[in-house]
Amino acid sequence: MAMTTRQAVLVLRGRTTRDGAGVKLQRIFSHQEAERLDPFLLLDAFGSDDPADYLPGFPMHPHRGIETVTYLLAGSVRHRDSLGNGGVIGPGDLQWMSAGSGIIHEEMPQASPVGVHGLQLWVNLAPAQKMRPPAYRGIVAAQVSAVPVGGGSVRLLAGEWNGRRGPVAGVAGDPAYLDVQLEAGSRFALDIASGRTAFAYLIDGSLAVAPPADAASGGGAGLVYHEAGSCLLLGDGQIAAFLAGPAGSRFIVAHAPPIGAPIAWGGPIVMNTQAELDTAFRELEAGTFIKTKPAGGG
Repeated sequence: MAMTTRQAVLVLRGRTTRDGAGVKLQRIFSHQEAERLDPFLLLDAFGSDDPADYLPGFPMHPHRGIETVTYLLAGSVRHRDSLGNGGVIGPGDLQWMSAGSGIIHEEMPQASPVGVHGLQLWVNLAPAQKMRPPAYRGIVAAQVSAVPVGGGSVRLLAGEWNGRRGPVAGVAGDPAYLDVQLEAGSRFALDIASGRTAFAYLIDGSLAVAPPADAASGGGAGLVYHEAGSCLLLGDGQIAAFLAGPAGSRFIVAHAPPIGAPIAWGGPIVMNTQAELDTAFRELEAGTFIKTKPAGGG
C-alpha cells in the first residue's frame, strides 16, 4: 500500500495580544483550536526588537496539568521556579517544563540589541499524568546537532527522527519537536505515524506542504506557498513533506499522539474537570498548591 502524504487541512495566522506583565506576542492557537490540535494546547510566538514589548516579562505564575516548552531564537531570558531551577536561556536553547501537580515559575526576557524572539508551546498531559511530580529539563544549543539534509539542516529537539533521539527525554506522550532550515527550492520529508497530531509553524521564508516528489526539480506548478507566521495543521497520513520557497524556509514541526480527554482550562492551569480546576485555585489561595519542594528542602 502506498504511503499517504499529509495535507495542510487548517492554516492559522494567530492574533496579536499581550500576556504576562504586558509582553506583546502572536497567539497562534489556543482554546478554540485545542480540540483539533490535541495534545497541543497553545502556541505563542513572542518577539520584538522594542524592549517595551518584552521587558515586562512573565513574573511568577503557576502551572498545573501541562508541559510548557520554551524555544529561544534570539536574545536571552532569565528564569527561576519553585523546584529551585534557575538561569538564563539563549539562542537555540530549550526548556521543557512538566508542570505536573504544580510549579510556580517566572521567565524574564533581558534587554538585547537583537531583541528577544522565541516560541512557547503548551502540551497537554493525560489524566493519569496531570498530578505527576513536576520536572524541569533544560537543553542548551550545543546539545542539539544540526543534521544536514539535502539543501538544509534539522535540529531534533525531542522525540525521534531518522533513527535519532532528541536530547529531551522522559516526557509524557512521546512528542517530537524539530527545527528545520531549508535553502531555496529544497524539499524535506519525514515519516510521522498515522494517527498522530502534527503541525508546522513557519518562522521565516515561505513553504509549500505536500509537494509532488518532482517539485524540487521544477515540477509541481500551482503549489500554494505559506508565509512566515503561518501555522499548518497537517491531516492524517504517514509522511509530511515540505518545499521551501524562493527565499528558503525555517520552520518547526511538532507531532504527538492525541490524548482524547476532556479539557477544563483555567488560565495557566489545564485539567479535565471544573472540580479539578476549583481545587487547584483553592490550593493556590491556601498555599498548598506546590506538592514538590526544591531539592535539599525549602
